[in-house]
Amino acid sequence: MAYDEYLADRIRQQLKEKHTAFSELKMMGGLCFKVNDKMLCGIHIDKKYGDSLLMARIGESVYEKELEKDECLPMDFTGRPMRGYIFVTPDGFDTDNHLSYWLDLCLDFNPLAKASKRKKK
Repeated sequence: MAYDEYLADRIRQQLKEKHTAFSELKMMGGLCFKVNDKMLCGIHIDKKYGDSLLMARIGESVYEKELEKDECLPMDFTGRPMRGYIFVTPDGFDTDNHLSYWLDLCLDFNPLAKASKRKKK
């Protein structure tokens, strides 16, 4: 298994409870949740960290503040962190309230986010 199915189920359940239409996309050995055709959050197993991480697209306005938390890491696939995106360690989403906090930050930013350009076939 490339990602934590239990965490995926928890995210699905919370998005349904928030009456949010979403889609899923398997990518990079993980799972990405999309709202309005824009990445909302995802699940990624980090080889350095050795566990499933919540990948959250929270936007730059709250990025620095949230990174100060012990359970947050900069999202870094290439050696250069992507501003506006963070990884949350399992301690940061261990309860439903904690997971809801991160999903709410992602949902608040989603209307402001730009969608990726569609690839031409």
